[in-house]
Amino acid sequence: MTKHIKGLYIGGEWTATAETFPDHNPSDNTVWARIPEAGVAETRAAIEAAHAAFPAWAAMPFNQRSALMLKAMHIFENRRMEIVEAIQAEGGGWFGKGMFETGYTAELFPAAAAANYAAIGEILPSEHNKLSYAVRRPIGVVAVITPWNFPLILSGRGFLFALVAGNTIVLKPSEDTPWLGGLLFAEILEEAGFPKGVFNVVTCSRNHVAAVGDELIGNPLVKGISFTGSTAVGRQVAAKAGALLKKCCVELGGKNSIIVLEDADLERAAQAANFGAFMHQGQICMSVERVIVHEKILDAFLEKFIPRVKQLKVGSANDKSNVIGPVINDRAAERLQSQFDDALANGARLLAGGEINGRYVSPTVFADVSPNMLLYREESFGPVCSIFVAQDDDDAVRIANDSEYGLTAGVMTRDEERGLNIINRLDTGNCHLNCSPVNDEPHVPFGGFKASGSGKHGGRWAMETFTETRWITMDRGQRHYPPVF
Repeated sequence: MTKHIKGLYIGGEWTATAETFPDHNPSDNTVWARIPEAGVAETRAAIEAAHAAFPAWAAMPFNQRSALMLKAMHIFENRRMEIVEAIQAEGGGWFGKGMFETGYTAELFPAAAAANYAAIGEILPSEHNKLSYAVRRPIGVVAVITPWNFPLILSGRGFLFALVAGNTIVLKPSEDTPWLGGLLFAEILEEAGFPKGVFNVVTCSRNHVAAVGDELIGNPLVKGISFTGSTAVGRQVAAKAGALLKKCCVELGGKNSIIVLEDADLERAAQAANFGAFMHQGQICMSVERVIVHEKILDAFLEKFIPRVKQLKVGSANDKSNVIGPVINDRAAERLQSQFDDALANGARLLAGGEINGRYVSPTVFADVSPNMLLYREESFGPVCSIFVAQDDDDAVRIANDSEYGLTAGVMTRDEERGLNIINRLDTGNCHLNCSPVNDEPHVPFGGFKASGSGKHGGRWAMETFTETRWITMDRGQRHYPPVF
């Protein structure tokens, strides 16, 4: 049955559009919903609504904004199983992925509410005995553009902290998950009683995404941009925002590594690598794409790792027993096919998987992947990883850092000092000792280095990203001016 969609959410009202576009279930390509097609006019109306709502929302006492956030959390939790079903149907996610994502997203609401109780400034010394202080304030309208792979987490993380800080929001979710990533939040925040105009959602197909995106970035009423997505698009977003001197936070792609040293717990390492590479079909910016193993324990590691890979069941996300569901669309499957073909043609060895049937890609492991291959350079964003052999710690660091990306990494070793020494040499914004690189919490500073982005989401770092600092002084008559004035 096709899901009913009320319309765009603009200025606290549900607005129907003349055109709609299909939202497909990736498992069987059936139409899950018909989604309102927004253009520049609708996007501009949403921005204007957010701009009009900003003064009153920013002036609302912080504890009242936080209270609304907690009310929204309870509404979200009450709809959890409905949302899990949508993660399977709209997003092609495994049931376990749905349970994880809804659990994490529920934590975002109180984390954002709590962030409002942290200090927002500091007292500074002054040579004239002034009261001198720095204080943070909301910037205004924030445009939030989010992807499809974890639509609840990445949309929620993208706007909840900015919203509770006193900004108003225009959210454009991915065309592949427009309900989960946007319209669902509108339903929840409306029911929670958020004032009209503080939160707005516009949806559009790929046909209109360039024009809508340009309006979200270029409209002078928009003061900040939060973007999560591919590095290619993120570069464009950051360049356009930079030219307009707008605050911009971009969280982009990754080519992430897990390093397994010779003293590692191999059972634990194999599990961490397996989860990191294949959770949600590898469609996570943090996914493990390089498994770097010390040469002394290569065979022993593969004996534990490869059987784990082969036991992962592939099939429709509608079946709870399938751990590996479909990739999001045909374009994703075609990209993986080209990477596989290129790797095999250039001498890579296939250790597991390699089969692609429509959108279903078996968990795949390659060896002997070299820099001349697409699989070495490009983010795969699918259920595939490559085994690399390291002679020593220096070699492992070299392989891990040999990428334009710098999002996250993991290091597996029983020697914590050795592991931390390696971590301090890795060019990644996040790194985890004896744990998978697929790692995130609502209150931590999440973001990458190099081509993986700039700016931070999460906790007080998100509050800093989407506020601006002012210096204020109060003179008590002790500053003396030159008599000539």
